[in-house]
Amino acid sequence: MNAFFETGLSFILFLPTFAIVGAIYCAWPRAPRGAMRWLADLAVLALAAAASIVAMRWGFDAGTGRGGHLWPQIVATLLAYGVFLAVLTLAWPLRARWLRRRPGAESGS
Repeated sequence: MNAFFETGLSFILFLPTFAIVGAIYCAWPRAPRGAMRWLADLAVLALAAAASIVAMRWGFDAGTGRGGHLWPQIVATLLAYGVFLAVLTLAWPLRARWLRRRPGAESGS
């Protein structure tokens, strides 16, 4: 099986988990909710997904060794999930600081 197909399949299998975690990221805090916030959240999710795919592809290449044929898939999946969470974890405090600094943040615009 080629690496592109394995990476795509692994990402699709993890997509529900990424969707749940991404929805939680976007849902909290509840206010303010403006167009800029939604665009920023979508940009962070797109960055997290892209970084996750890159990490997954790298994991398939790096996951060689004594673990057998399953080991590259395990390494790739763990790296993809870890990178996805890392991007969201780094973006969370930055978004909070950005929301506090925005003028009119209290009015919900």
